[in-house]
Amino acid sequence: MIKLTFCLTRLPNLTLAEFQDYWWNKHAPLVKSHREALRIKRYVQMHSADAALAEALRTSRAGSLEKASAVYDGVAQLWWESMDDIAAAMTTPEGAEAGRQLLEDEAKFIDFSKSPLWFGEEKVVFG
Repeated sequence: MIKLTFCLTRLPNLTLAEFQDYWWNKHAPLVKSHREALRIKRYVQMHSADAALAEALRTSRAGSLEKASAVYDGVAQLWWESMDDIAAAMTTPEGAEAGRQLLEDEAKFIDFSKSPLWFGEEKVVFG
């Protein structure tokens, strides 16, 4: 299985609550509607919670808040069977259109310049 991890930072004009509401109530159904065209096997949203605890943990690991890592408003994770499935989905007219619609919608709530993403292969330790 191949997983895409997308660390999300909201646009500056949105509150965290507005960002999370749009992501869950508008974007998630759009992703779900394109799951077959894009061959997505699983989609999970992780919404940030308890900012004070997260800040304390980041600071304890980095030595100071200034050195602490970036804060994200959420993390999206999507799974595919293989990189070949991803490539094949994007070569169909339906897949290309689905990708275009998702990108257009993401631009309404995600600051792309502060939202890294990457593909990886999970290596399960337990669970």
